[in-house]
Amino acid sequence: MDDQTAQKKAGALTREQVADYLRNHPDFFVEQDELLRQLTLPHDSGRAISLVERQVHLFREQRDTLRHELVELVSIARHNDRLFEKTKRLLMQVIEATSLNDLAAAIDDSIRGDFGLDAASVLLFTDRPLAVSPEGALHVVAPDEAQARLGNLLEGDRAVCGHFDESERSFLFPDRVEPVVSVALVPLRHNELVGVFAVGSCEPGYFDQSMGALFLTYISDTLSRLLTPMLQRHAEALEPITEAVAESR
Repeated sequence: MDDQTAQKKAGALTREQVADYLRNHPDFFVEQDELLRQLTLPHDSGRAISLVERQVHLFREQRDTLRHELVELVSIARHNDRLFEKTKRLLMQVIEATSLNDLAAAIDDSIRGDFGLDAASVLLFTDRPLAVSPEGALHVVAPDEAQARLGNLLEGDRAVCGHFDESERSFLFPDRVEPVVSVALVPLRHNELVGVFAVGSCEPGYFDQSMGALFLTYISDTLSRLLTPMLQRHAEALEPITEAVAESR
C-alpha cells in the first residue's frame, strides 16, 4: 500500500468512526505513549494541553458535579426528615382530638407554629346541623356553596398548589386580615367528598404548580378518615336536642 492509498483510506474515516473505535477500544493508548505526547487539546486558558491533562480535568469536573449532587441529595433528605417529624407530631395530635374544634385547633397550631406557614383551614361540607360552633381553622359550609365557589378544585384527590383567585382564597380563609396569596389545597375524600384542607402563605409563589405535596396528602388522608365518623357523632348529638325542642312546641 503506497502513501497516497493510505492517505485516501485515512481520509475516508469519519469523526464518528474514529470516536466509535476509541470507545470500543478504551485501552488503545496504553502502548501509544509517543502519540499521547503529540496529541494536544485547546484549553479555556488558551494554551494547548495534553490528552492526559484533559482527561484529568474532565475527571475533576465529574467529581465536583457528583459531589454537588450528593450535597443536594443529603439536603433534600434532611428536609424530608424534618417534614416527616412535623407531620408525625401533627397526625398524633389529630388522632387524639375528641371534637372537630380540637382537631382544627391542632392543625392550626401545627401548621402555623411547627411548619411556619401563615394560615390553615379545614372546610367541612354538610347541610346537617352540628352540635358544635366552628372555631378557629374550622369552617362548615353547604356542599352546593362549596361547589359553586371552588368548582374544579374539588374534582381530584391530590393537592393543588399555586396562585388561587381572590374569591377562592377568601372562601378558604374567611377570617384572614392579612391576605393569603399562595395556597395548597387538598380535597378530603373518603368514599365521598367530606371537605377540603388548605394551607396558605403570604409570600407570593410559596406554593407553585410543580411543588410536591406528599406530606399534605398524608395529612389529608388521615383527616378524611377521622372526619366522617366525627361529623356523624356531632350530628347525632344534636338530634335529641332538636327532637326535644320540636316536642315542646
